[in-house]
Amino acid sequence: MPWSRFTGRFLPSEPPTSSLPVGPDGVISNDGGPDSPQYAKDGTVLATASRGLDSGDGNVDRQPILESVDAGELTLDESALGGMGRHLGLVSTTFLIIGRILGTGIYSAPSSITAGVGSVGAALLLWVLGLALSFCGLFVWLEFGCMFPRSGGEKVYLEAVYRRPRFLATIVFAVQAIALGFTASGCIVFATNIVAAADRNPSEWEKRAIAIGVIVFVTLVHTFVPRAGVLLMNVVGSIKVVILLFIIVTGWAVLGGAVRHAIPDPHASFRDAFAHSATSSNLYATALFKVLNSYAGWSNAAYVLNEVKRPVRTLKIAGPLGLGICGVLYLLANVAYFAAATPQEIAASGVTVASYFMLKVFGATASRVLSVFVALSALGNVLSITFAQARVNQELAKEGVVPFQRFWAGTWPAGAPSAGLLLHFIPSFVVIVAIPFGDAFNFIVDVEGYPSSVINAFVVVGLFILRWRAPQAPRPFRVFLPIAFLFLVGQCFLLVAPFLRPPGGKGDTSLPYWLYPIIGIVVLLAGVVYWAVWRQLWPRLGSFSWAQRKETLADGTVVTTFYKEKRA
Repeated sequence: MPWSRFTGRFLPSEPPTSSLPVGPDGVISNDGGPDSPQYAKDGTVLATASRGLDSGDGNVDRQPILESVDAGELTLDESALGGMGRHLGLVSTTFLIIGRILGTGIYSAPSSITAGVGSVGAALLLWVLGLALSFCGLFVWLEFGCMFPRSGGEKVYLEAVYRRPRFLATIVFAVQAIALGFTASGCIVFATNIVAAADRNPSEWEKRAIAIGVIVFVTLVHTFVPRAGVLLMNVVGSIKVVILLFIIVTGWAVLGGAVRHAIPDPHASFRDAFAHSATSSNLYATALFKVLNSYAGWSNAAYVLNEVKRPVRTLKIAGPLGLGICGVLYLLANVAYFAAATPQEIAASGVTVASYFMLKVFGATASRVLSVFVALSALGNVLSITFAQARVNQELAKEGVVPFQRFWAGTWPAGAPSAGLLLHFIPSFVVIVAIPFGDAFNFIVDVEGYPSSVINAFVVVGLFILRWRAPQAPRPFRVFLPIAFLFLVGQCFLLVAPFLRPPGGKGDTSLPYWLYPIIGIVVLLAGVVYWAVWRQLWPRLGSFSWAQRKETLADGTVVTTFYKEKRA
């Protein structure tokens, strides 16, 4: 049975006519050269060479991409038109991943994780397990990303698998991505640590003003000087790596006895490393949840593949390289931290493990230095998230599922998705200004993460569906299915863990611990309601049907737009 019958969909707006030449193998060949689509006799697009994968400098990924398994309303070639072109090389793509993963978690999470599980050995094993699960997820995304080398990430993969009801998967993802895709927390962390480094005690609104300045600065840079924004991401990412290397090398010096006057027994934490380990499964579940959150960001490159040179090859290298670098740095940084203090000392100190490490090794002024480190990490995180999220917003606009599609898909003035950046800026600004610091803010941040776990679970289930539905489809990268299943188990854990009763029945806010996942589910259901109103209720009440057409903007960007057609 021909592959096209598994999908039941023709992506070209016009099928090939009988006037096209038929080759000796029964395949109709367009006369447009090696980049032209290849058709079966029945008009089904079988494959196309990588015209849309041209890097612009003569470098082309010659991977066979089946147009018939393409996702969304735009073809692979159409999705890559317009914008800045392919300007991200291997280094920039790798730092896009590193910049997203290396946030502030590595400076604060180890202390709460170790306090939860009770021992250094158990904590280190959880960091290793978290890295393994993150690699499992990365391999799933690599298979999808190499099959569909276009911007959008989960949006594209959901569209490829869950085709019916039409637009439902896209809209549910869109509501989640736009409503919860803000970077307010990173801006607040930057503001808090910068004023701490300056040894000031500012008001809450002074911190808000600094946070607003951060998101405004990042948005303007990515809008008006986007290539400088990429360079800034790379520079800040490099600084973050150097900072962790500094901590790691300092930890080695501590283990070697260089500061015995302050740390007389640097090996104390590693003797009987599993002593006092917790026995409660809830404590391990909570700790693993924090570890996995610290590794979040390994999928960042999948959101911007339209701008990556040789995307298939680059993604297969940059993904494992970026996550691997972060994983090694995380593990060695944990070893360095616990060379300076035992879990009991950390718990008694009342500060994070990174703060205690700097205090023990460098003295009282070290807290200011650490605040600068954390602020830089937060800035790099905001730069990377904003860059990627704006591309996702633009892809959603190009798909036609948000109002005013032509505006939100715009790239004025420098080729960057300026309207997509604005769409990212608005919720970030609102959260910074309107949400009180403390419990309410922490609650919003918690809500932000839960729908992503739901989306990820649907993506990995979709991989199994696509393997069954289209076993012969070309896959430049194939994940070993047990690895995908292990990642699915991890995602199911992330879906269940927030409902497990924590010790004392209290989470990290004064609100009920089960409330934030419920709100996250409500956000996803809001997408279902949006789809039902737009695609079903409105046309029925108005006695019309939605028709669509593809429009080309001034820079070449192709956008799907919808208009009403009266029913006869």
